[in-house]
Amino acid sequence: MLVIAGYIVVVITVFGGFALAGGHLAALLQPVELLMIGGGAGGAFLVGNNAKSIKATLKALPTVLKGTKYTRASYMDMMALLYELLTKIRKEGLMSVEADVDSPENSPLFQKYPTVMADHHIVEFLTDYLRLMVSGSMNAFEIENLMDNEIETHHHEGEVPVHCIAKLGDGLPAFGIVAAVMGVVHTMESVGLPPAELGILIAHALVGTFLGILLAYGFVGPLSGLLEQKLHESTKMFQCVKVTLLASINGYAPAIAVEFGRKVLFSTERPSFSELEEHVKGAKSR
Repeated sequence: MLVIAGYIVVVITVFGGFALAGGHLAALLQPVELLMIGGGAGGAFLVGNNAKSIKATLKALPTVLKGTKYTRASYMDMMALLYELLTKIRKEGLMSVEADVDSPENSPLFQKYPTVMADHHIVEFLTDYLRLMVSGSMNAFEIENLMDNEIETHHHEGEVPVHCIAKLGDGLPAFGIVAAVMGVVHTMESVGLPPAELGILIAHALVGTFLGILLAYGFVGPLSGLLEQKLHESTKMFQCVKVTLLASINGYAPAIAVEFGRKVLFSTERPSFSELEEHVKGAKSR
């Protein structure tokens, strides 16, 4: 909703200011200019990206209209799940969670936390490393290195749509200039017309530059920044799981291990110690 609200503010302030200054809004309606700018930018986008990058970008775009799913409640659910898993391991041994890890969708423990189960990436990340812990064939340093590499890969994949949209936004002003130059060429070849008509043609040509810059900095460019923020939020969930599991491997009690995970969260979503403790107790009683 914030994206739509922001676009409305851009449109009202830019076009409303132009109208208040005495400008005629009809002069800005230049579909041919939009065709040249949009078509040129779209073609360049296809040329500059492979099929995988294009697919990832198209998949990421609808997410900008949705709010973040990484809220304080979702983080507390994740840490409550980790606490219950680690407590079960501490009391009954690593083999006690083998069934939960192999089939989380059928695990009563995992099913208590639907917000966690809705994110299959984080569930896969968690179960994969619990499975390695159960196997007992890797030490803490090896698991930490593997986790870092997987998180880095996840981050690089998430950056693909960010870079694609950023480059698209960077190119729009240039295509606006192209449209303006084409308009100037058309004006010059019509130099025999009366000055009033030439003025209209020049005004139409300049609209191309205006539209290219407006689309770049008012509409497309901000989307790359928003996607980057969402990527950082998703990476933080992986880091929370990572430090919690590593703390457990290094011998810390479940309550202390979960505290490690709480400390890596952003301050805006990080619950207090008492909030998390109460949430974990409530989750265990369900």
